[in-house]
Parts: sequence; structure tokens; C-alpha cells
Amino acid sequence: MSGIPSRQYNKIKERHPKFMTALEELGKVAKQEGPIDEKTAQLIQLAAATANRSEGAVHSHTRRALEAGATPEEIYQAILLLTSTIGFPNVTAALSWAGDVIDK
Repeated sequence: MSGIPSRQYNKIKERHPKFMTALEELGKVAKQEGPIDEKTAQLIQLAAATANRSEGAVHSHTRRALEAGATPEEIYQAILLLTSTIGFPNVTAALSWAGDVIDK
């Protein structure tokens, strides 16, 4: 996992280390199963986090997308593309959450 895990993530990992190791391994294997590069994978996961209205996951995948070479413009566009699918209020929230990371 890249970046700094959240406190909640670390608490779960401390309490359930085998489960979290398996979860981390699943993520690695899923990424190895096809030709999608890391930047694109993170933008896809950012879109899923946005659709789920998960502020923590949007923060995490924004950070990871930046680390993988995505520009702020690509991140904002990935979120904006969801407007007709998940609605403007959800997109607005995710843009704010992504901005929390980008503006740091």
C-alpha cells in the first residue's frame, strides 16, 4: 500500500492482521491480472470511492493517483465524469475531498 494509511486502517490491521494481509494481497493480484497501469487503476478506484461517497477512500485514492503520476486535472476530470451517473451533489462532495489532498 502506498502513502500513509489512515488511523482506522491501522486499527483494523492491528486487530485483524491476517484479514488485512489477505485484503492487501487481493489488491495486488487484481492489479496484476491485466494491462491497466497504476495511474489508471487509481483513477478507477477513485471513481468507485466517489460513487460510494467514501471520503476516506477518495482521500486515499487521490493521494495514490498523484503518486502514480496523475495530474490534479486528471483527478478532477475523473470525478466530473461521474456527474450524469451519480449526480452533481455527490460529485461536488468528492471534488471537495480530492481538493483536501491536492491543496495540501
